[in-house]
Amino acid sequence: MDYKKKLQDLVELLIAQGASDLHLSEGATPVIRVSGRLTPLLSESPLTSADMMGLSGELMTPEYKKRFLETREVDFSWAYGEKARFRGNGYFERARIGIALRLVPRQIKTLAELNLPEALQDFAAKEQGFFLVVGPVGQGKTTTIASLIERINNERAEHIITIEDPIEYLFENKKSLIEQREVHIDTDNFQTALQSVFRQDVDVLFIGEMRTPETMATAVTAAETGHLVFSTLHTNNAAQTIDRIIDSFPANQQEQIRVQLAGSLAGIFSQRLVPRISGGLLPAYELLINNSAVSNLIREKRTHEIQTVIETGAQEGMIDMNRCLAGLVRAGEITVESAYARSWNPKTLERLL
Repeated sequence: MDYKKKLQDLVELLIAQGASDLHLSEGATPVIRVSGRLTPLLSESPLTSADMMGLSGELMTPEYKKRFLETREVDFSWAYGEKARFRGNGYFERARIGIALRLVPRQIKTLAELNLPEALQDFAAKEQGFFLVVGPVGQGKTTTIASLIERINNERAEHIITIEDPIEYLFENKKSLIEQREVHIDTDNFQTALQSVFRQDVDVLFIGEMRTPETMATAVTAAETGHLVFSTLHTNNAAQTIDRIIDSFPANQQEQIRVQLAGSLAGIFSQRLVPRISGGLLPAYELLINNSAVSNLIREKRTHEIQTVIETGAQEGMIDMNRCLAGLVRAGEITVESAYARSWNPKTLERLL
């Protein structure tokens, strides 16, 4: 089989169908995800072991392929010419190869094009602080941060460094100088890259994902010392995010990180992609803005009260997830069932509908 041609055909089909993901697994036909739903490509034959080895060879460089076979899993990126770019993950299941590919659009969309609130532009305008975009896997977190970085790129002359595994969106220098470092290619790991970033005259830093306490501590320190730091976490909401960061540290370090976070946090944006009645996906979101009340709650170990601050903080620009979901339902954009499925407090949502 011509595996290069096979990949081209599958990607062209994915693009034509408006799909976001492509799944390749031994013993199964290729599967795409369209508007959040998996759709098997029944016109394709099931992939064999030889097919998966051949396709992985086309998708990965020899170095990545070697590491994949040694470690049994690997993150990578793959470009389909100038037409499309993918974030990929290779893995084994029951001793068989599986590959998941996520389409990363070439064009970086604006907040308005992403149906995100203009309130987010305030965080792109900041000169320092720690801003997190959180949510489960595949909810558009990196896309949101890319939009904020591109806004800075269009408006200000800043030195922006991204540390990613792998690199997703590709930026072109406009007013800013943007340098993108990929873990395992440009640096050994996140922590090594973060230790070096303070000597690279950086203004804005994007950490693709905070995976260790060391990474979190360095990110908070960077925000404290005059840098604007963006990052993501796989958490559900603001209170859980703050607790996750603090609980990642040993007990004797938690008080220090709590105080640092209270002072350096700019905000936390939580988002979900919801099926739109008219087709496609639409974001539902919640926004916490750190003010004196929030900062005190963090310092005083009262993060469980943060949700109440968000629910009553609309005048300060905060956005409550349930109010956002209820608004989308009333506007006829999403179904009631979809709203309930993505609410972490359905009883409150019920009162708003």
